[in-house]
Amino acid sequence: EGVLRLVQSVPSPKAEPFKLWLAKVGYERMQETVDPELAVNRGRKTWQMMGRSQKWIEQRMMSVETRNKLTDYWADHGIEKGEEFAKLTNIIHQEWSGLSVKSHKNLKGLKTQNLRDHMSEAEISFTALAELSTRQISDKEKTEGYGQNENTARKGGQISGNARKALEDQTGKKVVNSGNFLPPRKEPKKLK
Repeated sequence: EGVLRLVQSVPSPKAEPFKLWLAKVGYERMQETVDPELAVNRGRKTWQMMGRSQKWIEQRMMSVETRNKLTDYWADHGIEKGEEFAKLTNIIHQEWSGLSVKSHKNLKGLKTQNLRDHMSEAEISFTALAELSTRQISDKEKTEGYGQNENTARKGGQISGNARKALEDQTGKKVVNSGNFLPPRKEPKKLK
């Protein structure tokens, strides 16, 4: 925010295109607070520009909704945003995938990118199943606080993990994989 405010104060013709862009983006975000569907459509367009299939986009959007319902549940039942959300997310992920979130990102060669935006359709589906299972078990058990929700996070993740293993047994293919949507690496030019 500070850097953007600084750019706005620079009296230079070279800064003008950037200032216009900032004003445009600010206006668009204000419009999205009035009509949140605009933000959803912006996300969809971004994924399309990245080359994602329509099927992948629909799955990803469904997974966002599933995730939001879980985090809403947590927020309403004594879980603190930030560290506790991250810990529970990691437990769920570990249980379904066999990897921590960090290890899964490393497997895919991701640094700052969002792991979910680089998941295959199957990885997205199993993540959503784990989070849906966790929320429904938590709701049934009326969990409160971190300790109780940690237990249901394990249970929900295990349901998806068992389903993942069953699919892998049937297909002979690993669900969790190194595939990503990163641009291909350019090999350095060799000197003669």
